[in-house]
This record gives sequence, structure tokens and C-alpha cells, in this order.
Amino acid sequence: MKNQLVARILNEIADMLEMQGVEFKPGAYRRAARTIESLAEPIEQVYAQRKLTDLPGVGDAIAKKVAEIIDTGTLVYYEELKKNTPVDLENLLAVGGIGPKTVALLYKKLGIKTLDDLQHAAQEHKIREIKRLGPKTEENILSGIELAKRSQGRKLLGDALPIADEICQRLKEAVHSTGQALQIETAGSIRRMKESVGDIDIVATIETPTYLLDKFSRLPGVQKILEKGETKSSILLDNLQIDLRVVAEESFGATLMYFTGSKDHNIALRKLAIAHGFKLNEYGLFKGNKPVTGRTEDELYEKLGLSYIPPELREDRGEVAAASKHELPHLIPYDGIRGDLHVHTRWSDGQQTIEEMAQAAKNLGYEYVAITDHYSKMPIVNGLNEERLRDQRKEIDRVNDRLNGIHILKGAEVDIAADGALSGGPILKELDVVVGSVHGAFKQSKKEMTTRLVSAMESGLVSIIGHPTGRKINEKNPSDLDFDEIFEASIRTNTFLEINASPQRLDLSDVNAALALRAGCKLAIDTDAHNREHLKNIRLGIGTARRAWVERKDVINAQSLNELERTLNKH
Repeated sequence: MKNQLVARILNEIADMLEMQGVEFKPGAYRRAARTIESLAEPIEQVYAQRKLTDLPGVGDAIAKKVAEIIDTGTLVYYEELKKNTPVDLENLLAVGGIGPKTVALLYKKLGIKTLDDLQHAAQEHKIREIKRLGPKTEENILSGIELAKRSQGRKLLGDALPIADEICQRLKEAVHSTGQALQIETAGSIRRMKESVGDIDIVATIETPTYLLDKFSRLPGVQKILEKGETKSSILLDNLQIDLRVVAEESFGATLMYFTGSKDHNIALRKLAIAHGFKLNEYGLFKGNKPVTGRTEDELYEKLGLSYIPPELREDRGEVAAASKHELPHLIPYDGIRGDLHVHTRWSDGQQTIEEMAQAAKNLGYEYVAITDHYSKMPIVNGLNEERLRDQRKEIDRVNDRLNGIHILKGAEVDIAADGALSGGPILKELDVVVGSVHGAFKQSKKEMTTRLVSAMESGLVSIIGHPTGRKINEKNPSDLDFDEIFEASIRTNTFLEINASPQRLDLSDVNAALALRAGCKLAIDTDAHNREHLKNIRLGIGTARRAWVERKDVINAQSLNELERTLNKH
């Protein structure tokens, strides 16, 4: 929790300083934030060992601020900056394409302070009159506002899930010393692995509920106690409401099921219960007033004549009917991936060396990892040219020779230009894996964007289409694509479609991945990792795949290395 908190505060300081026109310092704060965000260990541990200044990008001044955040949960300097910032910077920056300097310009020229101010100014065509902005920016702002308003108050799954995990772990540790039995589970949309969440629901059962609820309300970083009762407490932590409900052991399964949802899934179950002569609610399954079961979800589903339905499937998309016939898919397990096929290093815009990323992948139990640094002319990503790509391949050979237990595949991520051309040539045929991705010209029509991706697949050079719709959750809408054409080309050219596990992307989405699966496409679940901690985001990609009813056989990097090499060689 503290790593995320510290990184968030440092990033917000950078935004506020940049808005003020301060030079150099914003970059320093962002570098420190990136370092802390990607740490493998808790920042509190680094602080306790007095090693904050050993971290890349963390000098004495920032180290003192980090220490204050760890000790107090906030920072006086940060609070003073917020007080003196006249605009709602957080919500204004949520609009795609708007940075701190644009916010400053809009405030100076039009007095814009809030999202509503921005919307009114755009609707009245005032923004296009500002030099440096213009009609196109105004149009983009209007579409960005709609997306920003839809996402207000929601947190990415990749941000919320670690918080929920850590809370449960801390509460388990607190209870362990008392010798009490504890069952505790995260419920809600996090348990269903939805891409963004509005809050966190936790369900528990314990002999002395007040003990657990008291520990919950005293967790590090709690901003505010919203409610504290004998069976339920609510807190605000990292601007996220978190509810803990403590229930009787005989109701634990029913309460967990109820608060996991979804609402539509619960309605379908209640209707089924009534058809069987039962009543189902958050306390259990009843025959009249007599309790039948409620202790575990397994028992509840069994009494309703259903196979156990994994949480990720509980969206009322046919899972109840399939469970009644015992025809649910064997979902890809969370330990089902054998290697990551989309990984970046310091050779382009990553933060670790090839060996460091390979070692981190090995630590996750992987059999292989593909290094796919950008092969691109884009200076922002430090893209490789042919000479540097050849040098990198030699370095991969050297690391493969000295690192046992994992095999490093040679790859690249290449840009798919607006006309479908690839930023690469014959050298791409020498690589094990080529990820083709769109990184610009997103305003193309549905036909143009579809033709663009199909052309890349038909080149015979691309193994995987990376983050196919180009979306960024809460920031940028997905490109409009003719999926029938995309899927047909994917199958015809033996090109695989990616579920990109980056928290901001999860692209293909669960809905689009399900469509691809039904069409007969094969998928790759990758992290697009830019540091070793990002490799752990594979859990998010697998969760998205499970929501799409994906099985192990549908995913190429659930194969062994030998099987994968045969699959890639068919391309």
C-alpha cells in the first residue's frame, strides 16, 4: 500500500510543479515515483534499512519527503501545493491529451478550474480560439471529458487488487497471534476481475468480530473511518472506500457469493432457487424459514444443481445454464502461463537489463521469456535500429549461455504504420517473436484501422498483434475495428491476438477476447512489462482471459517451449 501511496503523491507533486512552470523538478519526482512503484519490496523496508538514497532517482531531498509520507501517511509540502493549486488538477488530467501545462494555459486564458468548466468552454468553442490548441484539440477534449466522467471514482483493477491483497494479508497476520480461526476473502468486482472498480468489499468470519474490525480501522494509511460497527466497518484508503463485513461462519459462503455478484448473476441464482422451492439471500439458502446451507459457495451451487461457477464468470452471460448442464469451460489457471512474450528492457524504454528481466521471469517459474524491445523510429521509446537489434541478439545469446533454467527468445515490438507498413525489414524474419502494435494515428476510420491491422498480419512478419484496439482504460477509447475481418485474418495468417495485461490496457478486453475465442482465434497473454514488477501483472491478463471463458488450449504461451516453437514456426 505504501509503495502506491508514495508513488501517487510524488507523481501529483510533479503534475502541480509542471503546471506552475517549474523546470527539471517534475522529471525528478516522476523518476523517483517510477522507481518506487516498480520496487519488489515494500518501501517501508527500504526506509527501515536507511537505504532510500540507494534507489535510482531518489536523492536526499526526495528521500526526506518519502520518509515523511511513510511516517505520517502524507506530506506537508504536498498538502501546501494542493492548497495553492487553484484547479481540480486530478480530474482535469483524467481527460486524454491534457497535461499540466495545458491545464495551466486553460486556467490562464479561460479561468477553467473543473471538468464542468472545461466541458462548457469546449461546447461553446472557446478552446479552439486559444493559440496552440485549435478545433482538433477541442474535439478531442470533448470526447475525453465523456470518458473521464464515466470513470470518475473508479480505480484500475491493477491498482485496487494489490491493496485488497495487502489488507487481507495484514489482517491474517494480526489474527494469527491470537490463535483464532479466520476466513477472509475479497469480494465484489475485484474478485470477478473487472477491469476497474468503484470500491473494495471484504468478507470475513472470526470468533471475535470487534477485534478484526478494530485492526481494520487502524490499518496504515487510513485517511478516514467512514463507519465502525459491530459487524461492518468502512474506511477510506488511497481515496478508495473499503468495506469489511464480518458474518457468522454458517453464512460466510452466502455472504461472499452475494457481495461478489454480479447483480445479474445473483438475480439469476435467486430465480433458480425459487424454482427449486428455496429462498436465497446473503445469509444462506432456506427452505421456508429453515436454513439449508450457506457455509460455502460450493455447497450453495451444489444445492441449486449447479457446478461451481468461478467468480470471473459470474456476469449472467450463460454461465448458469452451462453450470446446470455441467458444461463450464476448464478456465486457464492463474499458474497456467509458461512464459511472457512481450517484455521490454533498457535497450529501448524498459528499466531493467535483459538478464534482470529474465531472472525475474525465472523467479515466476517461467520456462521462457521473449525480449521484444521497440524496433521503431520513435525517439520517445529509444527504438532499436537494425544494428542495435543485431547487437541485442548477441547479448541475448550471452545471457542464455550463463543463465540456466529459462530460455530467452529473441523478439521485437514493431510499429504498424497508418498504411499497415511495419517499422522493420527482412531482419524480422530472423526473430523468434514479432509483436506488431499500433502506437499512433488512432483517429483512422473503422475501415482504415481494420485494413491497417490486416495488412500487418498478411505481411507474414508479425507473430502477435499487440494491444489490438489500442485502448487505455479511463483514458482513451478503443479503436473502432471490424472484428469479423480481424478474426478471419488472424486465423488465415496464423497470427495471434494479444490480451495485454498492462493494468491500463487489458486489451483485448474480456468481451472482445470472448468474441475472438468463438471465432476460433488463438491468444497470447502478455504483460508488456517495462520493469520486473510489471511481469506480475500477468494475473490481470489471466483474469481477463478467464472472464472470456478462455481455456489453457486457447493460449499459445500456455504451451511448453518446444510446443511454442512449433506453433511459431507454422507462422
